[in-house]
Amino acid sequence: MLGAVTGSEAQARETLRRIKAAGYDGLELNRFMIHPSSLMVRMMTRAAGMPTGKGGKLDWHGLLRESGLEVISLHADLGSLEREAEAVAEEAKSFGTDKVVITGMYRFDYSDEETVRDLAKRLNKAGESLKAQGVELLYHNHNVELLPLKSGQRSYDVLLGETDPNTVNFEFDSYWFTDGGADAKLWMKKLGTRMKLWHVTDRGSRQNGPAMTPILKADSMELGTGNMDLDGLREIAMENGIEAVVLESHKNWIDKDPVKSLELSAKWLKARF
Repeated sequence: MLGAVTGSEAQARETLRRIKAAGYDGLELNRFMIHPSSLMVRMMTRAAGMPTGKGGKLDWHGLLRESGLEVISLHADLGSLEREAEAVAEEAKSFGTDKVVITGMYRFDYSDEETVRDLAKRLNKAGESLKAQGVELLYHNHNVELLPLKSGQRSYDVLLGETDPNTVNFEFDSYWFTDGGADAKLWMKKLGTRMKLWHVTDRGSRQNGPAMTPILKADSMELGTGNMDLDGLREIAMENGIEAVVLESHKNWIDKDPVKSLELSAKWLKARF
C-alpha cells in the first residue's frame, strides 16, 4: 500500500508523519518492501497495483523511531522461514514485534488436498522454529484458500484444522474472503481466539453517473464507503480478542492517493476503536 509513497527517505518520512497524524499507532512491515527485492517480486507487486518502490534502500529502523510508530508484525515468505527462521525472527524482534506473518503461497495448488495438508505441516514446523526464538507465526489468507477439496472441505478448513494452535495462528483478511463469495463473519467465528490480527478494508464501487450495465465492478474502498458489514465484522473480531486491526487497501484509492485513502479510513477506525 505504501510502496508508491516511500520512494525516498524524505517522502517516506512525510508519509509516516501523516500516518501518525491520522491516528494510527503503527505499521505492518513486509520484508520484500524493506529489503532490496528481486525483479520478479517488483514485477508481481507492480502488476497487483502495489509496487514495492525503493523502500528496500531506506533505514526503516530509523524512520520508525523518528515517526513514533510501532511495528505490529513482519510479513515474510515461507521459503525464507524454512531457510533462515532465526534471521527472520531476529529481524522481527529488531523492530519490536513478536509476530511474523506468512503472506500466502505463490504458484501453489490450493485445490489439491495433499498439497494443502503438506502446507499445514510446513507451517507447523516453521511455527516451531519461530517459537523457539520467541516469535509467533501467523498465516494471512487471500481468496484462494476458499478453493474446494475432494473431501468437501475448503483449503482454509485444512489449514485451520491441521495446524497447531501453539505454533500457528491467523491474521484474517475479511476483504478477500468476502471477495471470494464467503461469509467472512462465519469464518471469523470458526477462527475464534486463533484470529490474532484483523486485516480490514471495505469493498464496493466508485461508479458515478449512468452505468453502462447493471453490473458494477467491485474493488477495495475506504472504510465506511463500501458495502461490507464492517460493524458486524468488528464485533466478532473484538469477541475473538484480536490484538490489532491492520488497514490494507489495494490500488483503488480515492484520488489514486494511498495516504489520502488511509486518512479517510482513519475516521471510521477512530470512531470505533
